Amino acid sequence: MNRADIGFVGLAASGILILVALAISMWRRLGLELSLLWASLRALVQLLIVGAALQLVVGDDDPLIYSAIWLVAMHLFAAYTTWRRARDIPSVFPLSLAAYSASALVTLGVLFGFQVYELEGRTIVPLAGIVVGNSLSATVLVSRRLFDAAVDRRDEIEGRLALGLGADDAFRPVLRESLRTALIPQIESTKAVGIIALPGAMVGLILAGTDPADAVRVQVSVMYLVLGSVATTTAVMSLGISRKLFTPAQQLIRRD
Repeated sequence: MNRADIGFVGLAASGILILVALAISMWRRLGLELSLLWASLRALVQLLIVGAALQLVVGDDDPLIYSAIWLVAMHLFAAYTTWRRARDIPSVFPLSLAAYSASALVTLGVLFGFQVYELEGRTIVPLAGIVVGNSLSATVLVSRRLFDAAVDRRDEIEGRLALGLGADDAFRPVLRESLRTALIPQIESTKAVGIIALPGAMVGLILAGTDPADAVRVQVSVMYLVLGSVATTTAVMSLGISRKLFTPAQQLIRRD
């Protein structure tokens, strides 16, 4: 039997940990019992559905067109999620869709172009999921910070414009600060890998019986993938939003 082969009994036993979380919520009167139950049940159902759907794309003989369709759906849903979290930002849906697509093109192009991984469904879909999943929160964060800065720091930006600076130069300090804020959490988590925490991909491979040295090499490539994807996505998103904040005459658009 595979070392990571968990049966229904083992799965049910792991649910005891949910009971622990429920007990703590009730003990400290947090009022999170329904949220905990709903999150646990939703995660279970979603993962079961995804696990069944992945059978269509991860097989050695499955056409790559299925993986391509999966990627398109993944990027559309990620763009929709970004729009839902930051819907007051102009053109956030097409901009985020372009950002996720550019990130996938750059990062997956490097990994498959240099044959770090074989080009097949079992690698395309999981790696693309890592790209989108880790870029989502950073994309929303940089979008919100840029939009808020255009309102809160309007006088500062317009002061630079009044001194004769172009829109790009006037907005550059805000853009730089927003990008740093979005990237620093990922940089810090990368520095802590292996010392404070063992990342999920590495743990999963070790539980599945993979040699730790091989698991480490896979995890390093994944961490570099995450850093590159977050940097690319936030850069594309921030540049796109900064263009939407100014008129063709390089005037900052007034927003409440």
